Amino acid sequence: MFVTSAFAQESAPAVEGGHTGTEGDTHSGTGVPAEAHGVFPPFDPATFPSQLLWLAITFGLFYLFLKKVVMPRVGGIIDVRNDRITQDLDHAARLKGEADAAVAAYEQELAEAKTKANAIGQQANDAAKAEAEAARKKVEAALDQKLGEAEARISTIKANAMKEVGTIAEDTASAIVEALVGGKASKAEIAAAVKSVAR
Repeated sequence: MFVTSAFAQESAPAVEGGHTGTEGDTHSGTGVPAEAHGVFPPFDPATFPSQLLWLAITFGLFYLFLKKVVMPRVGGIIDVRNDRITQDLDHAARLKGEADAAVAAYEQELAEAKTKANAIGQQANDAAKAEAEAARKKVEAALDQKLGEAEARISTIKANAMKEVGTIAEDTASAIVEALVGGKASKAEIAAAVKSVAR
């Protein structure tokens, strides 16, 4: 700390005879006279001007150090962080837009897939119905054909059976007449009698 000349004169010991006072007037080990200790120098009004001068110089230097060294570095760090935060926010917004677009595309593809699946299901259902109807008609036609053939066969068998029944009836009637009457009847008479009974 800056020391004024007044303080230096007050604190200087009196020199008499080439030595500094007596042994009783000094503190042991320091060599400073006891009466030299007075007011603490920073609180001494006589040192205020020099203290204010050094305070102004120190404050000015500290201010210049802050202004020229510290504040530009802090400002640069803040600008870098702001730029990084802005870039991160822009990147996040871009990613969010891409994610929203991907979700919209996925939902659109899902809706299209559902529509296609419904159309394919309907086509398969219609095709199955058409095939079933065609198969039913084919089976019905085959059954009608077989039924017609069966009816024709039955008619043929019935006609043949009726012919044979007539012949058998005529033979049987001839045998009965011979057995009962003892004579033979003509085939025309027997055939006429069988036909009249069959009616």
